[in-house]
Amino acid sequence: MLQLGHPWVIADRYTARWPKAACGSLADLVDEGGRLLGTALLDPAARVVARVLAAERIELDPAWVATRLAAAGRLRSWLDLGDTTAWRLVNGEGDALPGLTVDRYGEALLVQYYTRAWEPHLAVIARALQAVGGVRAIYGKFRPQQTRAAGDAVKGRLLAGTPLSAPLTVVEHGLRYRVDLTGDLHTGLFLDQRDNRRAFRRRCAGQQVLNLFAYTGAFSVAAAAGGAGRVTTVDAAPRYLEGARKNFRLNGLDPAGHEFVAGDCFAELQKLNRAGRRFDVVFMDPPSFSTTRESRFTTSGGTAELVQLSLGLLPPGGLLVTSSNHQKVDLADYLKELRRGALAAGRELRVIETAGQGGDFPYPVTFPEGRYLKYVVSVVE
Repeated sequence: MLQLGHPWVIADRYTARWPKAACGSLADLVDEGGRLLGTALLDPAARVVARVLAAERIELDPAWVATRLAAAGRLRSWLDLGDTTAWRLVNGEGDALPGLTVDRYGEALLVQYYTRAWEPHLAVIARALQAVGGVRAIYGKFRPQQTRAAGDAVKGRLLAGTPLSAPLTVVEHGLRYRVDLTGDLHTGLFLDQRDNRRAFRRRCAGQQVLNLFAYTGAFSVAAAAGGAGRVTTVDAAPRYLEGARKNFRLNGLDPAGHEFVAGDCFAELQKLNRAGRRFDVVFMDPPSFSTTRESRFTTSGGTAELVQLSLGLLPPGGLLVTSSNHQKVDLADYLKELRRGALAAGRELRVIETAGQGGDFPYPVTFPEGRYLKYVVSVVE
């Protein structure tokens, strides 16, 4: 796998015999003949025990990190971000810094690391990032695989610079959104959906729109800003809905002209079907896994049911827009879930567009796990 360019080494009976090493240490990976395969960052207790940083021997110092940042900047020079102040500067494996991401939110940067192996090197990362122009604060946040028991570990902390008052306001294609870099696991805005939100906005003029698993309502704001007649925003967490209302007001949109529903999306879909409600556009972007008092959701176990229930609300010619960030479900398997839901509803779906994450979320062709986001626009027949 290393010779094919994949950056991970997965724990197995061979890695179990490696010499003892501290989490965050660097190691030479070699073949049986002693030929160097790469320099790797070690996390001996994790499933991914090593992440390849470079094919040659390196020193993980500010100068080396600066070369990675410069390469990431050149890659993004191809992008047209428009009137936008929030985007991804470093996308882990896609920018040869595996397990580490850096997002820009206006005058702040957020470093997120998905392995504890980066913790000993955060000061080096922050020092290199201080050369990025127009940045007043650099925050850091650990992203554990198991987030439910993580507690305060997922909250952001200041790595360098001056603390900024929360929440911050950022701009995405001319629309304004509130973000918080220190409070929760997520900031309030998923940057990988930026281009999809712009396309969604253009499709919603004059439409009755339903947004499920809405979080802080970014897609709802996009729909309303695009001229939707009425947007119904559904999420299980009332505090997220309050954030959605604030995002509406931030863009000069009156939330009183729209509908906000706090409740489990499965239960609310059933209520809407019983009430005979109809929509022109239904959008759903559920988490890969979630649990409420009413239901438990997984992408491979619940998507078909969501599709079936949603199709009861759409007329022929209506749009069903579905999305998933589940890394272990590829597009082909995801389309099978949509097919299952359509067959159960006795309807037909014709796909008119598929998309993924924006260009600031690049991935190497040798790392298929990097193409995680699936965004599908279907017309109902």
